[in-house]
This record gives sequence, structure tokens and C-alpha cells, in this order.
Amino acid sequence: MQILTHLLCIALCLYLFLVSTNGTQLILVNNCRRSIWPGILGNTGKMTPNDGGFHMRSGDEVVFDVPKKWSGRIWARQNCHFNKTGQGSCDTGDCNGRLKCRGLGGKPPVTVVEMTLGTSTSPLHFYDVSLVDGFNVPVSMRPVGGGAGCGVAECDVDLNICCPSALEVKVDGKVVGCKSACLATQSAKYCCTGKFADPKTCKPTIFAHLFKAICPKAYSYAFDESSSLNRCRATRYVIIFCPPK
Repeated sequence: MQILTHLLCIALCLYLFLVSTNGTQLILVNNCRRSIWPGILGNTGKMTPNDGGFHMRSGDEVVFDVPKKWSGRIWARQNCHFNKTGQGSCDTGDCNGRLKCRGLGGKPPVTVVEMTLGTSTSPLHFYDVSLVDGFNVPVSMRPVGGGAGCGVAECDVDLNICCPSALEVKVDGKVVGCKSACLATQSAKYCCTGKFADPKTCKPTIFAHLFKAICPKAYSYAFDESSSLNRCRATRYVIIFCPPK
């Protein structure tokens, strides 16, 4: 028994070493009461794990590794219906009717987890939860085991409950998403584009202030960086949809 335990310890240490030298482990957890269909999009030139999409029942956990320098975004899709060939639709976060997003982003409004991971020579990882594209599901990202200076990126409150009527997205009379001011107005002033593509000229709207008050650890608009961008050197991170409070 002692020999077996020793071998298991060696195997675990070897695995953690390989993860720390070759990439980063991401653990996705569905803590929501219903199924979700996570979508994954690697940035230009980056691989996309699991072909960019899959199904998670309530309570499910999915673990996968991403390589060094990986960057991309992860989001949840809700109330999806797909046929045997993986074609269908989702109420929120839909990626052109595909189960496997394969290089496509999610249709907003959607809560997005964003990250840019480091290397062995530049080990800092950067990550955040963004409401710039609106909100659909509470989510958080944190390092496993903690770490000095490592923060938690999250919006753990259901913003759909308090979404202003002008920003609501409804399906069958139920609010399933909350638009950002940019998404609702398509205005350069609210989207921080054109002559407003500068933190000096693009200021948070009343809606961004509302999002920030409820979810202070998430991006509320394009230049909301000082309190929302997290930095860490961990080798494993857990992303929880509908995180416990």
C-alpha cells in the first residue's frame, strides 16, 4: 500500500510539473441548476479546445489543458437545442447555430471570461470577466489553491433580475440576457470607438455604473481596467458558471 501511495504521489507531481511547464489547466464547473453549453474561442492563431463547444449538465465538471501563450474567451450558452449533426440554436451565446463553435464567438448579450496566459519566461497570466458584451449567466474565474497577489474575476449576481427594461432580452416573456449600453445603442460614445476610443473621452455610462456597483470584479465597459484585470502565476484555474456566494 505504501509503495502504491508513493507511486501515485510521483505520478501526480509529474503531471503537475508537465502542466506547469507545457501549459495551464482549466477546470470548468456548471453550478447552475440547468444545463449550459460552454463556448470557447481561441484568439487569432490560437487553438480552440474541444472544438469550441460542448454540453454540461448541472453539476458537471470538464477539465482540459491549454498551451503556453494561449489567449481566448469562454462563455455559457443557455437553453440550446441541437440535432444529431450538432446544428440548432441557443437562447443566449449562440455561435451561428453550432454545437461546436469552431472559431466563432457567441452572440451577445453574453458574460465572457477572457484570458491571456504567459510562458515559463514570462509567467504572468492575465484574466477577467467582461460585461462589455452584456450579461447572460453569472461566472467566476480563480486560481486553484490561491497564490500571492492572485485575484478573483467574477460577476456572481444574476443581473437579469435587475436589468433595466431598455436593455432586456426576452424569450417567451422571460429575461434571458441584459444588453450593455454599447450593444443596445450601437453608439461610438458608448462603445468607445472612433473619436471615443480613448479613456479620456469614453466614460462609463449610468448602465456601466449599475453593472459595476453590482459586480465590482468585472469589466463594466471598455476602459474599466484598473479594478477588473487580474494577474497570477498559477498553473490551474477553475471557471464556475453560477458560482456559489
